[in-house]
Amino acid sequence: MHLREIKLDKHKFGDSYFFTVSTIRAMDSLVLNRAVTIFVGENGTGKSTLLESLAVASDSIVLGNQETLTAAGSLAACLRLVWQVKTHRGFFLSAQDFIDFSRTVDGQRADLRARLEELEDEYRHRTQHALNLARMPLVGQLQEMEALYGQGLERLSHGESFLHFFQRRLAPGGLYLLDEPETPLSPVKQLTLIALITDAVEQDCQFIIATHSPILMAIPGAEILSFDAQPPALKDYEELEHVNITRDFLNNPQSFLRHIE
Repeated sequence: MHLREIKLDKHKFGDSYFFTVSTIRAMDSLVLNRAVTIFVGENGTGKSTLLESLAVASDSIVLGNQETLTAAGSLAACLRLVWQVKTHRGFFLSAQDFIDFSRTVDGQRADLRARLEELEDEYRHRTQHALNLARMPLVGQLQEMEALYGQGLERLSHGESFLHFFQRRLAPGGLYLLDEPETPLSPVKQLTLIALITDAVEQDCQFIIATHSPILMAIPGAEILSFDAQPPALKDYEELEHVNITRDFLNNPQSFLRHIE
């Protein structure tokens, strides 16, 4: 465990939209008891709002669009984080931002390769040693990118590239904040993500995950906080509306679908 408690200082609440979310207004603190904490609840109940604010307050690395967290800074200023062991490892990742991020990485890779080709022409009348010196920082950047992301995220499906990227960025002892990571993943790939998370927990990693997926809600040993309650309350897996509706639908889809025919 790294982050043990999230406290809210309501005296600092302002006029931002975040302070009108009823679940947030009802919250004084959240105690985190497990290495994996799952935020569940309907849209608009504050799951992603709190997760984004945590990313800002914990100074987490943001993998994706930095601008999406700009507004979260107002709520982050009202958070006080209680650490057992402060970590500077880890990241915040929204699946919605992942595709944009992967395109950015692939664009940077293409720019580096194009610049290397330009150097070949610019240094054609100079020594090989001079060319090698000019190439060195660019080659180093390419090697670093390929160590992190492989040969190219664009060559994989969305789900495969997400898992490939996620696995390469995991480091022991990190705090990982994931917003709806199931978005690009099939059910089978979600099981693969669970395996990656459980392995990372064995390496002293902590996860806080906002999700609508009954599969991810079943991560072994996870503590589930329902944002449908005010303030958020602990729930057992079998109590969750997402789980029961999904189970009932799969058992008898026609009982749901006949009302919309």
